[in-house]
Amino acid sequence: MLTQAAETFRSLAPNGVDWSSIAPEIALGVWALYVLLREAFRKPGSRGAATFTTIFLLLFSLLCVRNAFAIPAGASASFFGGMIEQSRTTELLRAFFLFSGFLTTLLGGTLLKKQGVPQAEFDVLILLATAGLMLLAQVRDFILLFVALETMSISMYVLVAYIRHSASSLEAGIKYLTQSGLSSALLLAGIALLFGAAGNTALPGACADPFSFRELRVFIFLNQGNAFVLGGAALVLCGLFFKIAAVPFQIWVGDVYQGAPTPVTAYLGVASKAAGFVLLVNVVTGPLLPLRGVLLPLLSAVAILTILFGNLAALGQQNVKRLMGLSGIAHAGYLLMGVCAAMALNVDWPIVAVYFYLFTYLLASYAIFGVMSVLSGEDDSAQTLNDYAGLMKRDSFLGGILAVSLGSLAGIPPMAGFVAKLFLFIAAFTAHLYWLAAVGLFGVVVSIYYYFNWMRVAVFVPCKTEDEVEAGTLKAAPIASGFWLRTVLTTLALITVCLGFWQGFLAL
Repeated sequence: MLTQAAETFRSLAPNGVDWSSIAPEIALGVWALYVLLREAFRKPGSRGAATFTTIFLLLFSLLCVRNAFAIPAGASASFFGGMIEQSRTTELLRAFFLFSGFLTTLLGGTLLKKQGVPQAEFDVLILLATAGLMLLAQVRDFILLFVALETMSISMYVLVAYIRHSASSLEAGIKYLTQSGLSSALLLAGIALLFGAAGNTALPGACADPFSFRELRVFIFLNQGNAFVLGGAALVLCGLFFKIAAVPFQIWVGDVYQGAPTPVTAYLGVASKAAGFVLLVNVVTGPLLPLRGVLLPLLSAVAILTILFGNLAALGQQNVKRLMGLSGIAHAGYLLMGVCAAMALNVDWPIVAVYFYLFTYLLASYAIFGVMSVLSGEDDSAQTLNDYAGLMKRDSFLGGILAVSLGSLAGIPPMAGFVAKLFLFIAAFTAHLYWLAAVGLFGVVVSIYYYFNWMRVAVFVPCKTEDEVEAGTLKAAPIASGFWLRTVLTTLALITVCLGFWQGFLAL
């Protein structure tokens, strides 16, 4: 019956457009509408749809993983006139974003109850943002890229300011809205310049479809010195630099990470950053690859500044959410090393290293934000390192999860983060980017200080006295975190350790 329904669905598609190719994204939109209507007509006291949404996202992510390994390595298919391209890699990226959404809704269930705000609307926004992110993993056209990016961004504007009674959350929402709006304007201006230049029939290689990555690459190859091409490429990269929080477009990170609800901070720091890097990889190894002689030094300089700023700014930071944000800037710099190597070598394996790093970053970051969600008080923006004093004694489980995850972010063997960093440094050395690799090694050494300082506080600093606890944000003993959340946190930590020993699935 399902096969017959799929065939009927395909027959309704005009001009050979296969709507079933984006069935997961359509399903997320339909489920979001269902959750919204269910909440609107739900009787007081009846159970909401939050649990079903969490299960829904997890099952869809597992389905995408299964579909990914059913696709032959290196095979790909295009849909919607080449606007979308699907392969094993894009299916795994769809699973990545679905899993991020699952973890965010799970953490949201823990935190939003304490904040006294509804979860149904939160789940709707996560579903819509996830659908936009999944489309971004597949786009090969600037029109769809911008539409999918704004679908995700608009949802994020609301999510960042979701705690309406919190001044910090509202402030973060306003700051993210204004600065993200600027980045969207830069991106759109860059797309417009490229479109105008590529559609000019007076120039060689003018495109029939100037928005297509494939056609635009040929045009840029024939017009590498054109001022509109160079200006458009620079503006597009500026718009994407904001999404990955690269210098000089990182100034929003501290305030937004601190003020946003902790699950949203995790989603913003992992899923949104990953989407930015997916787009950056697709753009610089696709239509903008002919400009690598100009762009490679630019991206290398941005990577160096990003690594230095993120690590040095995090050294004296006491607020843990700001610390995660600043360290996330440094991780963006490490990931840019892989992007630069992919451009320099013009091969695929550095891109696989970038995606593997993003997956290890997801595991460690969500585990840390999970611990933060459990320990947060009424104001989750006020957590400091001192609030983690004696955590290992108060709750050895949460202390152990924190230690494993921080070790992975610091790149300590045998955690997965060590192997992920090693792959990126191998890529940089293979591409002869020695200065970039040297700065990256310096950044790793610096990061060990602030990550291990957090661990030191959790393990060796004595627990607070009752008076100090009552004056702070934490209770004397952590609140119960629930069986499923602890199960998920355990799974994330175990995968983090296992991937430090085995990476055989990377042969994509």
